[in-house]
Amino acid sequence: MKMITAIIKHFKLDDVRKALTDTGVQGMTVIEVKGFGRQKGHMEVYRGVEYEVKFLPKIKIEVVVPDEKADEVVKTIAESAKTGEIGDGKIFVYNLQEVVRIRTGEKGEAAV
Repeated sequence: MKMITAIIKHFKLDDVRKALTDTGVQGMTVIEVKGFGRQKGHMEVYRGVEYEVKFLPKIKIEVVVPDEKADEVVKTIAESAKTGEIGDGKIFVYNLQEVVRIRTGEKGEAAV
């Protein structure tokens, strides 16, 4: 199994969720996060005063999928989250050793 984590722009969340649901992903975790990458933040003006925003708001999505579905899910996220502008985000893929469903005790893919 693979854990796929994607950091995306807020306004792309609905597009990504719909695309993943259409590919058969049954669940996901969504977390509001802040961070920066190559763009290193940006300048904003509030009440006439310019200030630097060093950590930009983003959305972190986590999904767990079988190994054979990982490439399709990564491609789906990349296509549905892309705007072509700086700050579109990143996708990380991790090997997942074990999953346990707390309610039933099921393990592995059955727990997903």
